Amino acid sequence: MRDIFGIYRGLAVLIALSALALIVARHLLFPFFKKIAQKSKNKFDDLLLKYRTVERAVHLVPAIIFYVLLPHVLPKESILFQLLFTFNNIYFIVISFLIFDSFLHACASHILSKSHKQGLPIQGVRQALFLVGLLFCTILVISQLTGKSPVILLSGLGALATVFMLIFRDSILGFTAGVQIASLDLVRTGDWIEIPKEGINGTVQSVTLTSIRIINWDNTVSILPAYSLVSTPFKNWRLMEESGRRRIQRSLLIDARSLAPLSEEQIKHLNNNPLYRPVLENLASTFPKDEKPLNLTVFRLCVDAFLRTIPEIDTSRTLIVRELESKSYGIPLEIYLFTTTSKWIPYENFSSTLIDRLMARLPEFGLTLYQRP
Repeated sequence: MRDIFGIYRGLAVLIALSALALIVARHLLFPFFKKIAQKSKNKFDDLLLKYRTVERAVHLVPAIIFYVLLPHVLPKESILFQLLFTFNNIYFIVISFLIFDSFLHACASHILSKSHKQGLPIQGVRQALFLVGLLFCTILVISQLTGKSPVILLSGLGALATVFMLIFRDSILGFTAGVQIASLDLVRTGDWIEIPKEGINGTVQSVTLTSIRIINWDNTVSILPAYSLVSTPFKNWRLMEESGRRRIQRSLLIDARSLAPLSEEQIKHLNNNPLYRPVLENLASTFPKDEKPLNLTVFRLCVDAFLRTIPEIDTSRTLIVRELESKSYGIPLEIYLFTTTSKWIPYENFSSTLIDRLMARLPEFGLTLYQRP
C-alpha cells in the first residue's frame, strides 16, 4: 500500500510540477520574448507573436518535463506508465504540429508583406507544407496509438496508393499543379490572364493549392482547378504590365486602285512638310529621273518617320510599317510598334487616335481605304 501511495504521490507531484512549469513559461518566457519582439526592428518576430507561435511553444515545456521525470515515478512495465507516456507523446506531437502551422502562417505573411512579392502564390505553398505536416503528424499519432513504427505505417500506405489515386484524383492533381504553379511562378494574384479554350479573360483574384479564382472583364467569376493551368495553354499579360509597354499591331486596308506615282503637284505639296522632305529627298536619289515614286511607298516611309516623333511610342523597341500580302479586300499596311503605356484605357485611346490620324493623312498621298461595295 505504501508503494502505491508513494507512486500516486509522486505522480501528483509530477503533474503539479508540469503545471507549474507551464504557468512559469507562460508568465515569464512568453512576456520576455514579447518585450524583445517589441524592441526589435525586425517584423518577423511580431508575426510569430501574432500567429501564436511562441504561445504554443511554451506548451512543450511541461511535455518535456513529464517525459523526462515520468520513468522516475512509475515503473515502465506498468499499464499506467504506458498510457501516460503515450498521451504525453501525442500531446508533444500535436503541439509541435500547431507550432509548425503557426510558423508557416508567419513566414507566408512575412513574404507577402514585401511589395515585390505580394502577387506570389505563397498561400498555395503554405497549404502544401501544411498538408505534408498534417500527414506526418497523423502517422506519428497512429504510431503512438498502435505501438508500431512510423516506417511500417508508411510502407503500409503504399498498398493503398491505387485506391487513393482513384478517390482523391482531383485533390492530388490539384496539389501537384499548385506546387508547380508556385515554384515556377506561372500565375500570381492580380495577373491578367487569357484562357481561350475556357472562354476566360480577366484578373486572377486568388490562387490556392487546388483552385484559381478569376474575375472576368464582364464581372463574371470563373473558378478553375489548379491543374487546368498546367494542362491548358494560357496567356499571362504580367510582363507587359510590369514593363509598361504594350504592342499595337493594326492594319490599314489600302484600295489597290488608288496606287499611282506621285504627281509633281503632290511632291511639291509634300515637300512643304519638314517631316516629309527628308523622305522625298532620299527617295529621289534612288529613283530614276524619269520615274516618280509610288504614293503608297512614300506614305509608308512618311508614316514610319511620323511615328518616330511621337513621345508615346517606344522607339527603342521594334517599330515597323510594312505592306503585307495583297488580298481581295485590299493591300494591308501594317503598323507594328510598342506604346509607353500599358494601362487599358490610355492604350485604347492612343491606338484609336493614332489610326484615325493615319487614315486622315491618306488623301494627301492620293490613297483611299478599301471599302467593300
